[in-house]
Amino acid sequence: MSAMDSRAEISGFLTSRRARLTPEEAGVPQYGGVRRVPGLRREEVAQLAGVSADYYARLERGAVAGASQEVLEAVARALQLDDDERAHLYALVRVTRQRAPRGRTAQRTTVRPGIQRVLDSLQTPAFVQNARLDRLASNRVGRALYSLPADGSGDRFNYAHYLFLDSRAQHFHRDFETAKHNVVALLHAATAKDPYDRELINVVGTLSTQSEEFRALWASHDIFRYRSGAKLLTHSEVGDLELGYESFELSTDPGLVMLVYTVEPGSPSDEGLRLLAQWTAPSFLGNRG
Repeated sequence: MSAMDSRAEISGFLTSRRARLTPEEAGVPQYGGVRRVPGLRREEVAQLAGVSADYYARLERGAVAGASQEVLEAVARALQLDDDERAHLYALVRVTRQRAPRGRTAQRTTVRPGIQRVLDSLQTPAFVQNARLDRLASNRVGRALYSLPADGSGDRFNYAHYLFLDSRAQHFHRDFETAKHNVVALLHAATAKDPYDRELINVVGTLSTQSEEFRALWASHDIFRYRSGAKLLTHSEVGDLELGYESFELSTDPGLVMLVYTVEPGSPSDEGLRLLAQWTAPSFLGNRG
């Protein structure tokens, strides 16, 4: 497969959003009888959006070439899409209308020395990754948190592969189900923006082949974008950690995101990170043998 099928993605996304919305939530009157579909019927969405049932059915099959912004907005309102879901729908429509690019800029797979110096200056775990969730760089505390080699030789790995295919991940993440759900949603958002990224397609294809759980989550078509949130982890040396994270898109390096983990000062998790930092400090390592 040379590219994601954006029409199929639109179809799956709209169908999944329709299925999750109940008639009561949408304000659709009920007249009794047995409903054969979960959520709303196509004709009910069409009525809410002010378009014909046939026209909406074509949209749900991915035939969006002639759909106006007003129609797309009406459909988004009818399905009660949030801001991220609206942006995802518009991105899918945009790439569906475009011709496949003859040449394209590959996703970044290297980190500039200046960015690495920023990572190294931080006292909490910090990482850089691209849209397909390739971890490209870490700082010293980040390596210690994920039990990576201190010399940086293990910095590069795909975080989605790690969560779904590495048996150690479930013991490290106390929020394992949430972490997997978010990763799949991030990959969905990435494919809408760049369906021609061959490496991204390979990531999704490998996970779809090797993980039944990934396939089920992928079919849900949920969307997620990194901003901030929580991480509940259990490190083999320092125990349970409750961390926050903040994400920063690198304007000087388009396509890359810096993730910085945070911790409440004075908390047990703060003490745990301090211990990790001390154990991995160059002076400490130099005195261990």
